[in-house]
Amino acid sequence: MIIQAHRLRIGAVLALSILAAACSNAPHPRSVASPPVSTDRGEIEAIATLLDQGETRKAKKRLAAALKREPGNASLMLLRDSMELDPITLLGPNSFSYSVQQGDSIASLAQRFLGNRLKSHQLARYNGIPGPAVLAPGQVLRIPGQDPRAEPVRRPERRADPQPAVVRPKPSSPARPAATAPAAAANAAAARQARSAGLAALNEGNPARAVGLLSRAASLDPGNAAIARDLARARRIQATVKARQ
Repeated sequence: MIIQAHRLRIGAVLALSILAAACSNAPHPRSVASPPVSTDRGEIEAIATLLDQGETRKAKKRLAAALKREPGNASLMLLRDSMELDPITLLGPNSFSYSVQQGDSIASLAQRFLGNRLKSHQLARYNGIPGPAVLAPGQVLRIPGQDPRAEPVRRPERRADPQPAVVRPKPSSPARPAATAPAAAANAAAARQARSAGLAALNEGNPARAVGLLSRAASLDPGNAAIARDLARARRIQATVKARQ
């Protein structure tokens, strides 16, 4: 009886060992990664509003949480740069004066002149407004860029020389084909389109694409000073982003 009971105990131990080995070799269920949660537009607007109200600490806390969920969101990175980077580096050193009108707000001016309401904190810092961005009619602000209302400077016309001009015969030369006006107009239109796309890419936080588009616009219209300034600003922002990486 003792020998039989001993054999039963040994058999039970072997069975448990085999069962444990089978369980350890069984495939474990794979954990399925949850899809990234996209940041709601209302949350982005709420963070921008906190910055306009001077609630920088609360804005930073909500922005950090949103970037943790979606680190590649261009609007969130724009708001982060608005708080961390130098506004002159972001918006450029050239500016013009603007007198605040009734109904103006820092957000509406950012949308009107900078093309993006989310740049309101950059505009406030550009003008040294530390707290809530409350504007009063008649207040003078510095707006980055070139004044769109400015008229081109007209050069005075030269007066004709009272002395009769000596007409000299011109040497004959082969006729050159005149430049076609439609081709020049097409280049100017393509340059404007590339510039608009480049500024849109810059507002979306993609300076590399903005530099490419603005470089194409500059090659199509090399004499356009506005395109040259936009390209220089895009390159500065691209260099700043690369330095931070």
